[in-house]
Amino acid sequence: MKSILIIGMGKFGHHLCADLIKNGNDIMVMDKDEAKVRDLIYDVTKVQIGDCTDPQVVKALGINNFDLIFVCIGTNFQSSLEITSLVKEMGGKYVISKANRDVHAKFLLRNGADEVIYPDRDMAERVAKKYSANHVLDYVALNDDYSIYEINPPESWVGKSIKENNVRQKYNVNIVTVKEAGKNRVLPLPDYVFKADDAVMVLGLNADVDKLVRKL
Repeated sequence: MKSILIIGMGKFGHHLCADLIKNGNDIMVMDKDEAKVRDLIYDVTKVQIGDCTDPQVVKALGINNFDLIFVCIGTNFQSSLEITSLVKEMGGKYVISKANRDVHAKFLLRNGADEVIYPDRDMAERVAKKYSANHVLDYVALNDDYSIYEINPPESWVGKSIKENNVRQKYNVNIVTVKEAGKNRVLPLPDYVFKADDAVMVLGLNADVDKLVRKL
């Protein structure tokens, strides 16, 4: 369990808060608009109302007590930049700031953010990848170089084993999981035989996985 502060409780902040709670974390939320945090009073450890561009408000939060701090200000970049800088100056161990544009990300990283996230861009990319190719069930970018695709096996794989299809050598990807009839086979053995309705999670370099997906 981690102690986490979320500053800025818009739509993304709310979704983030809910998922962090599901994962057993200790959450404190902060926003200058009371209406945005009212519904969270019984779900989080603590709710604070205040303007985090004010150094005295930030100081009172006990910033160095949190393992992670998320700055989720999406509509006012100046405020996001000021808050990111303040929480880092006051002892933030690891500050993750939300950005909408690359130029914003650069300034946030220069002014205290340890990491920048692009939830809108990342979701758009995920949706585009999923719906641009046939038989792509899901997509996750691990970093700038590697991705995981969940796909139905190519027709040429069906009825043959991983070894017979020579997947690793021919496509330069790794089979991470095969879902069949409600059962997950994590790191399946080379003798596993593909079925048409399997869901296969493949991991590899973006260029290699994209080549495979284009064959579907």
